[in-house]
Amino acid sequence: MAMASILPADPTLDEIRAALAPLIADSAAFDGFGDAALIDAAARAGVDPDVARLAFTGGGRDMVDAWFADIDARMAAKWPAERLGALKIRERITMLVETRIDLISPARESLRRALALLALPANAPHAAKLGWRAADLMWRLAGDTATDYNHYSKRAILGAVYGATMAVFLNDDSENFADTRAFLARRIDQVMRFEGWKHRRAAGRIERPSLARFVGRLRYPGR
Repeated sequence: MAMASILPADPTLDEIRAALAPLIADSAAFDGFGDAALIDAAARAGVDPDVARLAFTGGGRDMVDAWFADIDARMAAKWPAERLGALKIRERITMLVETRIDLISPARESLRRALALLALPANAPHAAKLGWRAADLMWRLAGDTATDYNHYSKRAILGAVYGATMAVFLNDDSENFADTRAFLARRIDQVMRFEGWKHRRAAGRIERPSLARFVGRLRYPGR
């Protein structure tokens, strides 16, 4: 059944890609992220199959990319700044990751197929890019404005936490994915402890007198 109403009258390829992404994910549970899923999604959206292929010239990898971008957008829409701002930083990150779990849970088999595709050696750089994009968005939504080393370390650590959480989620048969949520809570707690240690260490470096600087001033008092 066509769903042409989800697209404007003269859609761009970007608009077609965004509209088809979740529909492709629905079909990917059975067909994988390939031409069959693309054609099925195009038929449901009332898009010409050849035009749909133009929107995903990179094949399955582009389909996964677009689906993950859709999840990013839906997560951001659910947590506007004013809503997240009422939470502590630990709660913000936790809620953002849990929201992703909720959004993906109806398509868990599709996620399994997506991750299998991204695990291929040729797709490793793209997989890293998508993981970084998700972590970066979550930190930015959480209000992080770091531009130094912390900018990169926070995203790398959260990306690792998110990836590990998804691995647990794929095999979690507990009610409402309770085991996944408990695993996430433990990992977030470790991240927050590490961040607290970094801040204390940095503060200690700032407050601690530098013997080398003191000796240098004795030798070169005018500097």
